[in-house]
Amino acid sequence: MVLKTFGWSFAVTALGLVAAVLFGGWTAFGIVAILSILEISLSFDNAVVNAGILKKMNAFWQKIFLTIGILIAVFGMRLVFPVVIVAVSAQLGPIEAVDLALSDKDRYQELVTDAHPAIAAFGGMFLLMIFLDFIFEDRDIKWLTWLERPLAKLGRVDMLSVCIALIVLLISALTFATHAHQHGGAHVDKAETVLLSGIAGLITYMIVGGLSGYFEDKLEEEEEREHEAEEEAERTGRPKSAVALAGKAAFFMFLYLEVLDASFSFDGVIGAFAITNDIVLMALGLGIGAMYVRSLTVYLVRQGTLDDYVYLEHGAHYAIGALALILLVTIQYEINEIVTGLIGVVLIGASFLSSVRRNKRLAAAEGTDSDDKTEVSSGV
Repeated sequence: MVLKTFGWSFAVTALGLVAAVLFGGWTAFGIVAILSILEISLSFDNAVVNAGILKKMNAFWQKIFLTIGILIAVFGMRLVFPVVIVAVSAQLGPIEAVDLALSDKDRYQELVTDAHPAIAAFGGMFLLMIFLDFIFEDRDIKWLTWLERPLAKLGRVDMLSVCIALIVLLISALTFATHAHQHGGAHVDKAETVLLSGIAGLITYMIVGGLSGYFEDKLEEEEEREHEAEEEAERTGRPKSAVALAGKAAFFMFLYLEVLDASFSFDGVIGAFAITNDIVLMALGLGIGAMYVRSLTVYLVRQGTLDDYVYLEHGAHYAIGALALILLVTIQYEINEIVTGLIGVVLIGASFLSSVRRNKRLAAAEGTDSDDKTEVSSGV
């Protein structure tokens, strides 16, 4: 079952890592491996969300999402979007950006370095908003209770995450961007660039969140209508059209999944810029990760077992928060990509181990309860 589901992912991983060695040696191999692990870890909650919604869809729409949908939102976002970001920020055509990346790496690196404050501010704000909205939401399941419980109470204040994000952006612009880079021996003030890019990242997050919320509301409305139609059909004895039953609700599910999947893909793309500016290595690493998103989604739909590890979503979001802060710091200071990648891996690993321990505790408690009931029953 595992080999059948993850076979293509394993094959793409092997090809991608070999291509990395041929392209840039063992250093490139390490960067692609870190990018792959980071992308897989950040995309785990994506796969969980996808699977939860896909279970409600019929076989036709599941197939549409896992083929056309994945190609559009996952491969399009992870492989094409990095080139677009570099092209726009460096004011190049997409073809010219790719050509420079392959033929004149020094010039390309120079352009990307000049554009890095804008990329870092844009991505840092987008990721920071995802993290803040997560930790300020009151959840039934809490991982770091001592931290998440008071933050959930603070989250009752309207627009708190936006206010904090804007304060962080202002501090970053004044602290890091004023002397972000040197050009020709002179300091270059990047504060205005950082502010504008950061606000653009915030707006992008709010648009994506708004669209996701809109499609989610539409989905709930359609499900409610179809439920009422089913009840009406049962009362009157008239059969409900199978096409109508699977149609609008499934279509809105598909649209909602596309928006959601694109936003999750965006996390990985922006996070990748904290690790490398090389679009070839980025494409290889994110491409490998993209395959595992599909495989994880299929596995979850068929097995439904990995969502038992309830703290993984928390670990992924803490990794996103760490990446956001790292991106903002890299406006001025260089941070080793290995350190950046390992922070995410450590957080995901810690949340996984916590989930395993929780499951063991629950299993032990259930076993004790079962033994107690047996003893009482025997006594009676």
